[in-house]
Amino acid sequence: MAEALLTIEQTKFYKSRLVPVGPVVHRILADYLAQQKTNEASFVFQSESGHPLKRDTVDGSFQRLRRLAGIVRSDSVTYQPRVHDLRHTFAVHRLIAWYEQGKDVQQLLPALSTYLGHVNLSATQQYLTMTPELLQKASERFEQYALTGVHHGR
Repeated sequence: MAEALLTIEQTKFYKSRLVPVGPVVHRILADYLAQQKTNEASFVFQSESGHPLKRDTVDGSFQRLRRLAGIVRSDSVTYQPRVHDLRHTFAVHRLIAWYEQGKDVQQLLPALSTYLGHVNLSATQQYLTMTPELLQKASERFEQYALTGVHHGR
C-alpha cells in the first residue's frame, strides 16, 4: 500500500502540512469518507452539506460527548479536557512507545515536532507533560545509561 497522507490545512499561522497515517487509520478514514457527501475535497469534520466544520462546532461537540461519557477532571486545573488535548496525549504516548521500543528518543524528537507541525522543538516541549508512565520510562533509560553506558538507538 502506498503511504497514506492526510492534508492538514490552515492550522495556526495559516500553515498546511502532510501527515502520514498508518494502514488502520487510513482504512477507518477511507470508510468514513466514503459514506460522506463530499465535494471535490473530503473533510474529516464536515457538515451534512460537505463543508468543513468551524472549530467552535467541533469543540462544542467534543465537550458534549465528553460530558456524556463522564470524562471530567477533578484536579485543580481550571478547564476540562479539550479536543486540542488529544495532541498532547498523542505526543506523550509516542514518547512512551519509543522508550518501550528502545529507540533514541532525543534523535526522534525533531520528527515528532515536524509531525505535530511545529517549527522548533520548544513548541513541542509544551506538549510533553511529564506523566508518571513517561517519567518511569525516562528514568529507566537514564538508569541503564548511568549503570552501563549503553546509548539506545545508535
